[in-house]
Amino acid sequence: MSKENINLPKTAFSMKANLQKKEPEILDYWAKIDLYKELRKSKKGKEKFILHDGPPYANGNIHMGTALNKILKDIIVKFHQMDGKDAVYVPGWDCHGLPIEWKIEEQYKKNKKNKNEVPITEFRKECRAFAEKWIEVHKTQFKRLGVIGDWENHYTTMSFDAEAQIVRELGKFLKEGSLYKGFKPVLWSTVEKTALADAEVEYQDYKSDTIYTAFPITKSNLKELEKTDVVIWTTTPWTIPANKALAYNEALDYLIIQLEDEGDFKNKKIVIAEALLDSVIKDCDIKNYKEIKKFKGKEFKDTICSHPFLDLGYDYEIPMLEARFVTTEQGTGIVHCAPSHGPDDFNLCLKHGIKAIETVDGDGKYTKNLPLFEGTHIFKANPIIIEKLKEQKKLLSNGELVHSYPHSWRSKAPLVHRATPQWFISMESHGLRKKALKALDDTTFYPNKGRERIKAMIETRPDWCVSRQRVWGVPLPIFVHKDTKKILVDDEVNANIASIYEKEGSDCWFSDDPQRFLGEKYKAEDYDKTSDIVEVWFDSGCTHSFVLEKREDLQWPASMYLEGSDQHRGWFHSSLLESCGTRGRAPYESILSHGFVVDGKGLKMSKSVGNVIAPEDILKKYGADILRIWVASSNYEEDLRIDFSILDQHADSYRKIRNTFRYLLGNLNDSFEKIDIEKLDLNQLPELEQYMLHKIYHLNENFKNYFKSYDFHNLYKELLNFCTVDLSAFYFDIRKDTLYCDLKNSKKRKNCIIVLNIILESLVKWFAPILSFTTEEIFTLINKSEKSIHLEKFMKFPKKFENIKLNEKWLELKKIRDICNISIEAKRVSKEIGSSLEANLKISLSEKLFKITEKTNFSELCITSDAKIEQTESGEVTAITTKAEGAKCPVCWKINKNGCERHPVQIK
Repeated sequence: MSKENINLPKTAFSMKANLQKKEPEILDYWAKIDLYKELRKSKKGKEKFILHDGPPYANGNIHMGTALNKILKDIIVKFHQMDGKDAVYVPGWDCHGLPIEWKIEEQYKKNKKNKNEVPITEFRKECRAFAEKWIEVHKTQFKRLGVIGDWENHYTTMSFDAEAQIVRELGKFLKEGSLYKGFKPVLWSTVEKTALADAEVEYQDYKSDTIYTAFPITKSNLKELEKTDVVIWTTTPWTIPANKALAYNEALDYLIIQLEDEGDFKNKKIVIAEALLDSVIKDCDIKNYKEIKKFKGKEFKDTICSHPFLDLGYDYEIPMLEARFVTTEQGTGIVHCAPSHGPDDFNLCLKHGIKAIETVDGDGKYTKNLPLFEGTHIFKANPIIIEKLKEQKKLLSNGELVHSYPHSWRSKAPLVHRATPQWFISMESHGLRKKALKALDDTTFYPNKGRERIKAMIETRPDWCVSRQRVWGVPLPIFVHKDTKKILVDDEVNANIASIYEKEGSDCWFSDDPQRFLGEKYKAEDYDKTSDIVEVWFDSGCTHSFVLEKREDLQWPASMYLEGSDQHRGWFHSSLLESCGTRGRAPYESILSHGFVVDGKGLKMSKSVGNVIAPEDILKKYGADILRIWVASSNYEEDLRIDFSILDQHADSYRKIRNTFRYLLGNLNDSFEKIDIEKLDLNQLPELEQYMLHKIYHLNENFKNYFKSYDFHNLYKELLNFCTVDLSAFYFDIRKDTLYCDLKNSKKRKNCIIVLNIILESLVKWFAPILSFTTEEIFTLINKSEKSIHLEKFMKFPKKFENIKLNEKWLELKKIRDICNISIEAKRVSKEIGSSLEANLKISLSEKLFKITEKTNFSELCITSDAKIEQTESGEVTAITTKAEGAKCPVCWKINKNGCERHPVQIK
């Protein structure tokens, strides 16, 4: 048989993808045509979709989390662009803060350089250069993933215009009076020597020392409480020297019990909550005791105790105060209060006129305000405190407890609550909490559960601490009068500082004469200039003001903010507070949050465990499009699993998609013809082609719905199923005979080619936001006049494509086909036949099905040499397969006793 007799597929689109080589070539092509500029030109004046980029930190190579985040953003931007919108994407970087400071300090240590001997401005220049270096690295890495954006005009939080705008934003809070200086407990890192934001805190298991210690009652309105000891339990023995009060709950029942065991507490009476009696007896190994009295907590009113270290110089009264935060969850039902080391303690003591004092310095050492312990580091103090309590006969028991405890996400060091002078933005004074909660109700969340998560945080959060005791950041532009201690609030001064920063950056705050910033209205010698910097979450929380509002190609508010779910307490949170405080609403219309990347078993990636996969490894082995498939096919609402076996599965799916395109291109011989689908006369098409157009219409409706709800994993699954089930295993399988064996100008084959062109155009556009490189490879192969698939719009299909009645018929035909295939397969397994073309079918159908299908060519549908249908009384569909007899056509391979009707000359 000569190949000339068959229409063999021919395409330059190779079966082997070789993405590792082709993708960089496509990146060069995009750079050559300046794709980003072309995208902007093509959609000028159209409705905008602005996904505002949450700035990654400019430090170290990208990891799987950043790759996931950037690819997901790129997919969404490309979807909106192809939906006809002007989807502008401006990437940005977060540059200030501790991680970079630490890196420079590490370099200093290596070079035996003393940071304290280096001028602050020099140190800051090194931090800036470090960030600039990593931004360039990140740009290359993000581009390699196929992310298209305005890389040449990116934004950073350390640019001069950003630093100037941050000053203006702070000025707004200062002017309205919600920015104030306070002395409050904040989470403090003794390693980093600064306060930390909630978003910089992670909770890990930590082993704490625990103590039950006694506070002798010296005065009470309840006679039975005289000469008794109130017992408290704590996991922070080091806070005992800072104790100023005890807290009880007036609604709880309390017991006075007398201990009878040998030891320091023999015959002593102690007070504990009734509900915690059993746990106290067990923890303190109390064998013998007797109950003296039960009473309500309200009886504690006006009770005074003495400090356990009374004889060591702690000669002051310890009042008992009512507090609803006291529960019977753990401990004794009475809580010891150190106002310098806990928000609840601080607020309760403040309410009763007890001030917090500085008891621990920035390094974590006791100050001179605590007699006997000055200079001791709090993390080494527990054994000393426990020993002193024993000496004073005030320790009932001590032990250990493993519990969840706050740690720094950077240094991994345990944190402490430490009262320090800090700058705060009030959540209450100007209604910031109310404004933020209302703004969340006006925001769309994907997934919707994100709203409740951030809402719960806003409802309970304390005032926003915006100061940090470091040097790499925007200096707080605040002057305080030396005598009156009043904060200088003057629009001219704020504008002057912003203007200086805009021209030369904020380094000058640390080096220039303060008079320069104050101008001529005030004398520098009358004011103290703050040395704190702004916390980095305020920096990034202001990006909407110096990116969205300042750039003409963008708009405020953003259409979407998209980040990992941890940003409900990070960037989503700080942006919300900053914008609501200055503009009365959120800077975004919607928030999309995604889970974290974990290994194939669902475990956190860790170098020590050895389960880390870097994006670079995936690019080398598979290419970016496989990574993009992983992003699109994963349910981002949960944590996303990845390992090489998962990627192998996606690579296999990619091969199926690629082969689908190869089949289309091969049978079109790479000669794509754009079909005017509005003018297409469906009545001229065979039923199968009409049915496939109905499938395309229906798929496109689902596609639009999935896209609108950002349900990419179901969208991708549907596209993949269309390729493998509806096309490869059905339509392509059936029409292979027509395409290969019919005359090129036959009407049936021409109609099939029309539908193949429509399928190709649909698929290449549907897949473009996900398979950015592969679809570009296909598009440039079949479109010599157009520049890029990413400049195209999604197809709009006419309503006439929808044919519900025909769909119902073909659903029945597919069921019959499945039954026939089972019968054919049985004969194949028994070796009676080889391929299905060696079979004839006899199909028995009910009257209803017979009428529906009497004009259907079942030999074509089931790919057999012949097929006959008969009507039966039974409602059951049956199929009998027999071996075909006769001569085999060398072109179409069908077997017929009377020869092949289509290729009569071929039969010898």
